Amino acid sequence: MEKYESQQRQIRHSARQIFPLLSRLDMLTPALQDKVEGWQADADSCSFRVKGFDVRLRIEERVEPKHVKIIGDQGGVPIDFAFWIQLHEVDADDTRIRLVLHADLNMMMRMMIGGKIKKGLDQAVDGLAEALNRF
Repeated sequence: MEKYESQQRQIRHSARQIFPLLSRLDMLTPALQDKVEGWQADADSCSFRVKGFDVRLRIEERVEPKHVKIIGDQGGVPIDFAFWIQLHEVDADDTRIRLVLHADLNMMMRMMIGGKIKKGLDQAVDGLAEALNRF
């Protein structure tokens, strides 16, 4: 499995304050429902359609207030992967967030989309940090 990591970003809240927002997929509804087709979510799972693909995800693990692990659910994603939202509390008002993706990509896929995955993770963590800093 290939490992892709976003840059680390700062959030001006404690990890305990922001973990509840990140540990429920339905909390992403306001941010994502307009950006993908058919968004549906509950606390532990979500589904949506993007670029013609049906995607189903579920939370496999929550370790409060350190990380949330998300995986593909019921064949909704054509590759084996695990996605982590990691939090590291530096101080009471300083938490660092990073996104990590482990994906089983063949050589051709790595060459075609490897760089785009890193760029996408960086954009996602920037948006997430910006939204959480407004919280």
